[in-house]
Amino acid sequence: MDLQLTGRSALVTGASRGIGLATVAALLDEGMRVVAAARTITPELAAPGATGITVDLSTTDGPARLVDRAEAELGGLDLLVNNVGGGDADAGWTGGFLDRTEQQWHDAFDLNFFAAVRTARAALPHLTLGGGGAIVNVSSTSARTPHAGPVTYSTAKAALTAFGKALAEEFGPRGVRVNTVSPGPVRTDMWEGPDGYGAQLAASMGLPQEQLIDGLPETAGMVIGRIVRPAEVAALIAYLGSPVAAGITGADHVIDGNSVKTV
Repeated sequence: MDLQLTGRSALVTGASRGIGLATVAALLDEGMRVVAAARTITPELAAPGATGITVDLSTTDGPARLVDRAEAELGGLDLLVNNVGGGDADAGWTGGFLDRTEQQWHDAFDLNFFAAVRTARAALPHLTLGGGGAIVNVSSTSARTPHAGPVTYSTAKAALTAFGKALAEEFGPRGVRVNTVSPGPVRTDMWEGPDGYGAQLAASMGLPQEQLIDGLPETAGMVIGRIVRPAEVAALIAYLGSPVAAGITGADHVIDGNSVKTV
């Protein structure tokens, strides 16, 4: 299927690995010009052919500076993919509500919610110019099942999902579509990295990390029998950001192997 993205421009945040890196590759394959933003430009990100920009989007001024540089580099902006999220090793992935510090709440919201708010605020004036811009926010099924993840992360992602719905309503009449993609467990560093949620969860359960990941599809009720791949999420993002999906806006698209059982 031709997604009609050739020659269009995109900005992808959190692009150095996982879903972000796969999204950069998918958009480049569709003929887009891509600015890829990350705190660190990895060799994997430098290889595909996107323009890498180093930025910390958890800061108040980082998103605006990023959008200014991206717009100057691309000469316009058709698609924003707000993918940055997750957290660092000290994010406090395990434990309960009373274990979370004030700073961990601030850090979780700065990275998983306010980074998208600030980047969208800076990008929307550019996205409205062509009359056909799009935003895709990457949330999580934790927004729908907050008991299944760290309370700080789940709550921030729930706010992000609501934010996308509100933006779609306000900016739809101005030609900008806004959709949310909510993955379940995906083969990324969040689950497989030595300092991520998967590693800390396995340690708290007294299990080897590999054993936890191997059993995750069954534990999470994923009927496909495996964890979702980053490229599969990236394909959905590319479709939603394309003119082919012109009738889709304000929706939250779950991609989780049917681990979320509610409608």
